[in-house]
Amino acid sequence: MTEEASKAGRITLKQVAEAAGVSLATASYSLGGGGSVGQETRERVMAVAERLGYKPNLAAKAMRTGRTGTLGLVLPDLTNPFFPLLAQTVINAAREGGYDVFLTDTQGSKESEARSIEALIRRGVDGLVWFPIDDTTGAKAPLRGTPTVVLDRELDGFDCVVADFDAGGRMAAACLVAAGHRRVGMVSGPAAALSARQRATGARDGLKAHGGPVWELEAAFSADLDAGIVRALAQRDVTAIIAGADLIAIGVMKALRDNGLRVPEDVSVIGFDNIPWSDLCTPALTTIDLPINEMGIEAVQLLLRRINAPDEPRRRVVFDVSLVERRSVVAPP
Repeated sequence: MTEEASKAGRITLKQVAEAAGVSLATASYSLGGGGSVGQETRERVMAVAERLGYKPNLAAKAMRTGRTGTLGLVLPDLTNPFFPLLAQTVINAAREGGYDVFLTDTQGSKESEARSIEALIRRGVDGLVWFPIDDTTGAKAPLRGTPTVVLDRELDGFDCVVADFDAGGRMAAACLVAAGHRRVGMVSGPAAALSARQRATGARDGLKAHGGPVWELEAAFSADLDAGIVRALAQRDVTAIIAGADLIAIGVMKALRDNGLRVPEDVSVIGFDNIPWSDLCTPALTTIDLPINEMGIEAVQLLLRRINAPDEPRRRVVFDVSLVERRSVVAPP
């Protein structure tokens, strides 16, 4: 077979094998990385495949192996800078493991979340990395039988990767107490998410010895704050704010400035997550660092283990958090 003749249609694995002078099985092992094939033979087959323009038939491979070489990544809100960073980490880790990733943004909608998960399963992904909107999601049922790792949440029946959110809340409170603050307000994340509840519980416990928070309000994971929160911030009855996330903290700082209050001279603010924006805002935000890269890599590795050993006991991996001190926290006025 000449190279010119091969251009008449799609190059097949059989044609690559013939051109390389090896069996069909050897060609398959050489290109797939399996089998006991010598390095010289493997390199020769790969060189022939590249010269002929061979593209593996993924559909045929899926029918033969039962796997598509793809993973699904389900995230709740790509407008939050936390999630593009997480997505990049997951995609890179999956690529190193030989997988491609289908990414979907559920935009904070439970209906969209359920549809997205069902669509990924229909596409035949080998497994899912899932960051649920909250703990009350109704999207769990279609996942039975699909290897799945849950990020940031703890859902029964699934492997999960979380951080020590309670400890992070305590760190935030301890940071403010050490600076001398005793009148602290809290703008916590949505109570429907366990991680937000754990952050708030840790902060409350850390403030308990000093009378607890002056007030606590709940916000979405967004810099856009409800009118009630803005009014509370304008009352000038606290010297510091613990925010349930960096995006919330950024919204808090804007609302304080809009009401003529300076950060940190009049009110100190501490966030949670250590997203890239936290070091870019003015003043740079003191926050609790969530090891996003490490959590994303662990989620992929845990998922690949689950795909290869579906009957292993479920695992819960917990990462430590740490305080990042910047310029948004000083002693009270």
